Amino acid sequence: MARAVWLEKRESELLPVPYFHVVFTLPHELGPLALQNKRVVYDILFRAAARTLLEIATDPKHLEANIGCLMVLHFWGQNLMHHPHVHTIVTGGGLSADGSRWIHGKQGKRRRPFFAPGKILSRVFRGKFIDSLKRTFRSGKLEVHGRGQVARR
Repeated sequence: MARAVWLEKRESELLPVPYFHVVFTLPHELGPLALQNKRVVYDILFRAAARTLLEIATDPKHLEANIGCLMVLHFWGQNLMHHPHVHTIVTGGGLSADGSRWIHGKQGKRRRPFFAPGKILSRVFRGKFIDSLKRTFRSGKLEVHGRGQVARR
């Protein structure tokens, strides 16, 4: 009963718009790097995901609006193995650039509103994440250990 009351109170805080669940995941191969550099890699993950959402949302080809989102970091997958990923809840629309009106999300192929095509989100996120990871590595802020090799800049 307490859970139902809590959920009802949270629902009253929501905007009366659709929301989308978008997940940004690190490739399995970067798991060891994330474990060695938790704060740095998870910061890059969060920032790349946020920048991706904001860039695509404000793009005139997509929503052309300022969105709202909530982000939560998970460190494990369903099998309880290390699998870093960020869950985001994104508003199905946003405020116009001047803040004067609400812009609703566009309709997808199935006549349901959507935020942006997954392929575009994935491509933009990957570019932002890799760029930031490379810059961080070049700055010497990443520790890379394992298999008897030392990473060189």
